[in-house]
Amino acid sequence: MSRMSGWLPLTWPLLLGLMALWLAVLPSAARAEYGDVVINQRSDAEGVRPVVFPHWFHRIRFRCKVCHQELGFEMRAGANAVRMNDIVDGKFCGACHNGQVAWGPDRCDLCHSGLKGLSSGIQGGAQTSGPGRW
Repeated sequence: MSRMSGWLPLTWPLLLGLMALWLAVLPSAARAEYGDVVINQRSDAEGVRPVVFPHWFHRIRFRCKVCHQELGFEMRAGANAVRMNDIVDGKFCGACHNGQVAWGPDRCDLCHSGLKGLSSGIQGGAQTSGPGRW
């Protein structure tokens, strides 16, 4: 019996544990969390990942009126025709995501982080009875 034969069976639980830990700490950017808004009207067709907009992350920092009145976002998911040219020109997301207030539009991967094929909508099946119903 070789020295390795007794050692090898003991490493499998360690390797499996390390792999589970590695998978647990992978960035969760590729999947949308509950309440996130996925924007994929054109992303797949244009060969980029869908946008995952963390609504609650923004909501705890800003009042609704900042985005929905001052920046022009409709109060209904999927109702905004936001294009990269708009963002680069300082409209919509680009009002803050300009490289000074927050990262700029050159950091594509930070917004276009959803898995290809992820459908547009609010994650978690959120549905309102008001103007946001869709």
